[in-house]
Amino acid sequence: MSDSKDKYIHELPHTKRGMERCIAFLDIATDLFLKKGYDAVSLNDIIQCTGGSKASIYKFFGNKEGLFKAICDYRRDMCLQELYLNTEHYESDLRSFFLTVLKNFYDYIIDAKNIQFKRLILERATHDIDLANHLNQNVLHYLIDNIKKHLMKATEQGIIVCPNPTHSATILLGTVWHVEWQMLVGVSDIAFTHNTQEYINYCVDHFLKAHEYKQSF
Repeated sequence: MSDSKDKYIHELPHTKRGMERCIAFLDIATDLFLKKGYDAVSLNDIIQCTGGSKASIYKFFGNKEGLFKAICDYRRDMCLQELYLNTEHYESDLRSFFLTVLKNFYDYIIDAKNIQFKRLILERATHDIDLANHLNQNVLHYLIDNIKKHLMKATEQGIIVCPNPTHSATILLGTVWHVEWQMLVGVSDIAFTHNTQEYINYCVDHFLKAHEYKQSF
């Protein structure tokens, strides 16, 4: 779990056991929501599987809706962790860095459980405008802003020219986001799947050319 856990836990536990119980609420509630659907799962169902009490859920998350938002933020942070897997050696090699980030993002998008959860949050957001706004600001924009920071750093170092890092970050992630739509509606482009790395290489190379990347490739 990332260090941003305080963003979605109302009151942090004071003990290791308390934190473990808090994370158990997030993990087990996620599995129950995916298995039964959001409306069919009660706080009592979650407590029966995790132990603890309703008071603990209210203390940590406020209510069931708060718990679900916390799960969305928690999974967003897990997505970020996966996004930057195996990138620690590439900070000085922007091409390799972005190639790895996009491949990691693609792998995250096509994961079956992640697709199942995305279908769940889309269904929930349709009926809950507050959740929809939360997802837009704290998940979508959060991911974009994270990539934006790397573009800004590279610009400051004179490696690229990026006058609008927000737009550029959106474009970069957007090169594979269409795969998520395909997965959500249950279709698969076999030809694309077989040539994923070639496609990612193409996108990153042209992205960097457009930003006047100072290293040759």
